[in-house]
Amino acid sequence: MQDDSKQIEEVMAKRTAKNSVFLDLFQNKSYLLKLYKTLHPEDTTATEDSLTDVTITNVLTDNLYNDLGFIANNKLMILVEAQSTWTVNILVRVLLYLAQSYHEYFQRTCQDYYKSRKVKMPKPELYVIFTGNKGRKPDKISLSKEFFEGADIDIEVKAKVIYESDTDDIINQYIIFCKVFNEQTKQHGMTKKAVMETIRICKDRNVLREYLAQREKEVVTIMMSLFDEEQIMKSFIKSERHDTERAMAEQLIRKGKMTLEEIADCVSTLSFDELKEIETEIMQLA
Repeated sequence: MQDDSKQIEEVMAKRTAKNSVFLDLFQNKSYLLKLYKTLHPEDTTATEDSLTDVTITNVLTDNLYNDLGFIANNKLMILVEAQSTWTVNILVRVLLYLAQSYHEYFQRTCQDYYKSRKVKMPKPELYVIFTGNKGRKPDKISLSKEFFEGADIDIEVKAKVIYESDTDDIINQYIIFCKVFNEQTKQHGMTKKAVMETIRICKDRNVLREYLAQREKEVVTIMMSLFDEEQIMKSFIKSERHDTERAMAEQLIRKGKMTLEEIADCVSTLSFDELKEIETEIMQLA
């Protein structure tokens, strides 16, 4: 049997690790203020108390877990993180997130958009944080250009894309953190060692150093899981498929028109031994 340290080493890191750190980092008002001032350095009046977190939790799909929303000086700021795989489908996420954010805003401010009185709404600012390499990717993306060949459509969504730069701001530090994590998982797999090395390297490079020093245990907890959401979902799907194929195998065996070998070709989650056991059970009940 493997010793405890070996078992811990093999604990899988969450595949949503960077997503979770993204929210944990920026739901802290001090870091959220740094983020806002990175985007609006001209706004000298903003304070932690003037920021309102309106991040949506568990809505629509799990792809929205790493999306951040807040209101600052009558601006609705939405930041959507795109990881190393680039896709313009992120504009759809932005659109859905924006619509849901406004819906919740009107509820929170007790405004009825079915009435004749014009509602008040904060000005939207939409951003995509891309943690992969920029290459030839654009600085701005729009729904009309990417999906409708630039046609004049009745609804438009535009977003600024933020990539790694040579700045030392909080957003760039987060992007570097993600890239270090990607590098470490390539070397060590999705393991605790990859997580610990990411934290060590980033602290040494002064990347999110204060955050990682203050919340190292929490960050490790966030990034590590024995059974991450993806594994749970795969297990659930496999279990459901197994149950479905077992029911089908039982029906085919009762009909007696196919051999076990032929039935085995029709089911992928049942072994031949399992089919023989099912056949024995059916014969005993007959």
